[in-house]
Amino acid sequence: MGHREDLLDGAKKCLAEKGFARTTARDIVHASGANLASIGYHYGSKDALLSQAFLSMAEEWSDSFTPEVTGEGGSPERFRSVWDGMIGQRDQAAPMWVAGMEIAMNRDRLPELREMVVSSEGERRKGLTEMFTGIPEEQLDERDVRTLGGLYQVLVAGMMVQWLYDSENAVTAEELTEGMRRAAQMMVNGKDAGAEAEAEADASA
Repeated sequence: MGHREDLLDGAKKCLAEKGFARTTARDIVHASGANLASIGYHYGSKDALLSQAFLSMAEEWSDSFTPEVTGEGGSPERFRSVWDGMIGQRDQAAPMWVAGMEIAMNRDRLPELREMVVSSEGERRKGLTEMFTGIPEEQLDERDVRTLGGLYQVLVAGMMVQWLYDSENAVTAEELTEGMRRAAQMMVNGKDAGAEAEAEADASA
């Protein structure tokens, strides 16, 4: 590998061990075996290098995440099997999520990185939607991505934040599935109850 690749690998190690804010250029040089001047030559700045390292980490995790999905698309069994896979790989994903939280907190200081992350949101939502529903990405429309994809993305992010803060009490795949089932049932019952009340009002008018 050349210095560019060595620097990227070193930056990923530093992100995993120290996070975005605490990593210095000298940390990266030490981890990579490259020299200080090569950071500017290949990436322009330490922040630009760390940004590329974060995106590379996210891509590698996404490519390696292949849960054993069972059940029909949209079914509780499939929902749970996806969560079993995600929860089983929380340790591997933790450095990426910690770095992502730092980026979110420093969005004004890192506008270019924020734009890169935002630009890939649609693809991530598509991937999650296909995983949970079984609908191929090419068949998803904008509404699918915005609603279903947005819901799954929020659930994944929330699960990871909960686990990072309080791993002992973090929600399980079984609890997530039961919670989703109960929430959906309550919404259906609430809608039905409203429709019945409206029908009764019309009949008595």
